[in-house]
Amino acid sequence: MDSFLNTKRPPVFCPGCTHERITKAVDSAFVKMGLLPENTVIVSDIGCSGLFDTFFNVHALHGLHGRALTYAAGIKLSNPALNVIVTMGDGGLGIGGAHLLAACRKNLDLTLIILNNFNFGMTGGQYSVTTPSNAVVGSEFLNQAEIPIDVCSVAKSAGATWITRCSGHDAALSDILCEAINHKGFSVVETLGMCTGRYTKRNQLTPKVIDEMVEHLPAYRGVVEENQRPEYGDQYRKLASDKKNFPELFKVEKKFDLKDVKRQEIVILGSAGMRIVTAGDMVCYAAISAGLNASMKNDYNITVLRGQSVSEIILSPEKIGYAGIESPTVVIAISDEGVQRRAKLFGKLSPSTLVLKEKSVPIPETSANVVEIDFKEYQIKKQDWALASLGFIASRGEGITMEMLDFALKSRFKPAVYDSAVEIVNKLAKV
Repeated sequence: MDSFLNTKRPPVFCPGCTHERITKAVDSAFVKMGLLPENTVIVSDIGCSGLFDTFFNVHALHGLHGRALTYAAGIKLSNPALNVIVTMGDGGLGIGGAHLLAACRKNLDLTLIILNNFNFGMTGGQYSVTTPSNAVVGSEFLNQAEIPIDVCSVAKSAGATWITRCSGHDAALSDILCEAINHKGFSVVETLGMCTGRYTKRNQLTPKVIDEMVEHLPAYRGVVEENQRPEYGDQYRKLASDKKNFPELFKVEKKFDLKDVKRQEIVILGSAGMRIVTAGDMVCYAAISAGLNASMKNDYNITVLRGQSVSEIILSPEKIGYAGIESPTVVIAISDEGVQRRAKLFGKLSPSTLVLKEKSVPIPETSANVVEIDFKEYQIKKQDWALASLGFIASRGEGITMEMLDFALKSRFKPAVYDSAVEIVNKLAKV
């Protein structure tokens, strides 16, 4: 091919915009390298650089602002044979900064072209992460309160293996792009250019000034020796192929038949450290062993070791489309914190709902059938109250049976733990 440019969608940049020169340099690089359109992908960001995906007769993907590198990573990992080029402005660079760091660390074989024109040109000329502190921009004085980042220095410190900074007017830009694309690893090409629609109206910026900026900034010209290492995709596939042992898939086959099965909703109201989630897991595994569908929604503090711990479990012969509790059939109330978290629930309970509460735990007024048990009287430790409660409801066939519960315990616990769990469960099974 003598050109990859799409004649039906020619570049539409502002007159004098450096982006147009970069567009032509990218096209020239593709031609020089003899790339195949069907094996080439341009992933573009939002902003003026985001127009690149329409200008070339290659595969293209246009996504959310700052996220272009994440899409590109997925494309490259799914098909390593593709040449994947990402175009991003300084706006998207700032918005997706964490993705740039991740791409540098991974060293996946991608080429990132940063079209740095020092502002958000498409949305009004506001300052970006690369705007000089002394520039006049459309966001008043904000850039004066910050310092611009040196993209190439950041990329180097994050682990990029090939970095170059140059003017977007550099006559050798197409050759530079060829080197970047040919590099086996993550390559970064920062081009400095003019935004004639916004930035240069208020700031003196010419190709000569850009050359002077490039000269005075730290020089980056290709391979970063200290960062050289295997390309991420190759390394990932090697490590994956060397891995021989994988966790066995745990399958629960239907073992029990239940009659007149109806939807059951079980709520366990406890606190951190009471193994509420574990108890919920046991209920779900038990239900699955009888061919039921099961869902569990947990509510606990981000600190994990303090505060409420609540599990809302649905068991149903039908598919469960929504995991929210609507009409609980069983409520296990074993801590003040859990009860307070779902205090409004009690006023809505019907007389057919079984509420199992620990003697020391007060609950709001309710129409439900309340059964009070002194767990301490049965010498049950507080961290075992939830598990013991399962023995109580299973012995009465509330959602699960003792046989189903035993299967769940045996399936998920090692023998020594299983024996201990059975002992705990049986303490309330006979109450």
